[in-house]
Amino acid sequence: MTQVQFGIIGSGMIAGVIARAIHQADGATLKAVASRRQEKAAAFAQEHHIPLVFTDWQQLVQSDDIDAVYVATPTAGREEICMAVLEAGKHLISEKPFLNQGSVTRIAALAKAKGLAFMDATHFSHHPRTAEVIRRQQSELGAVNRIRTSFFFPFMDRENIRFDPTKEPTGAVGDMAWYNLRAIVEYMQPNAEVHAINGLLRHDPQTGAVVGGAGLIAFTSGQSSSFDFGYDAGVCQMDLDIIGENGLIQLDDYVLDWKDGFAFDHPDQVASFRLRQGMASPTEFIQQRVTTDRPQAVHMIQNFCDLISQGQGEHRALAARRAIHTQTLLDQFCQATGLSV
Repeated sequence: MTQVQFGIIGSGMIAGVIARAIHQADGATLKAVASRRQEKAAAFAQEHHIPLVFTDWQQLVQSDDIDAVYVATPTAGREEICMAVLEAGKHLISEKPFLNQGSVTRIAALAKAKGLAFMDATHFSHHPRTAEVIRRQQSELGAVNRIRTSFFFPFMDRENIRFDPTKEPTGAVGDMAWYNLRAIVEYMQPNAEVHAINGLLRHDPQTGAVVGGAGLIAFTSGQSSSFDFGYDAGVCQMDLDIIGENGLIQLDDYVLDWKDGFAFDHPDQVASFRLRQGMASPTEFIQQRVTTDRPQAVHMIQNFCDLISQGQGEHRALAARRAIHTQTLLDQFCQATGLSV
């Protein structure tokens, strides 16, 4: 199997998650890291066994040792780096959100023009359970009319980049509501236009950063989605309800699975979801287990390597459409709540 040589730009927590995933993925080799601070880059390289260290991301992008780049930098400056990666002929997997819909569209268009793979780094999209849920909802639920999601994570650390609006202008919207909106794209797959969006945001009084909110999106097809998100609930909650004409599928860990989503390590846990239909009581709910041998981040890297090997085609187009669709919904929610993008 041809090995894809990866470089990482960024050395924060999530970059470490992906570094470990690259090491575990078939067909992937972690070759280089770039970070602005020499000592941080060196420490990251030592921790993750990376042979090449750069303090200038442009040098990494131009390196002949690199085939693909994972970009894990702050949102505000990410487009410049992503475009440079593609201009240098490297495949691109980028953290999300993007600055706005125009930004991700430009990135996707350049990737297509250059014949390169582009994917956003949404882990749960690649979990084997996601494909099984979609299969079961198509066979058991009929048309999906409603999606309800809640994503809360206790994280009121004002020293973190998430609380700096100059670097992360949408705060918890881009960081957390992205997953609420991605659930719409993955499971409802609406082809209709947005009819209306309503929502509210909660801002941190000290930094002004968005720390939470809630929303409702209605489509012209009659489909709808309600969602809540935030750092300030004091609990980790990751609930998803997929409601169709003939029943309901429920997950309580749809973003980071309890087994080995990067915030958790419960090797005896098995990823699962519940199917409910008619007047079934709790003893009659169907619990569907989906056995996995690797974290969803590893599946994401392996799928990205497959995207590279497949060449230009529908799979690459689908990856780009999912990124653009999610960002478009995020922008529309921001506009509805008065948050500039």
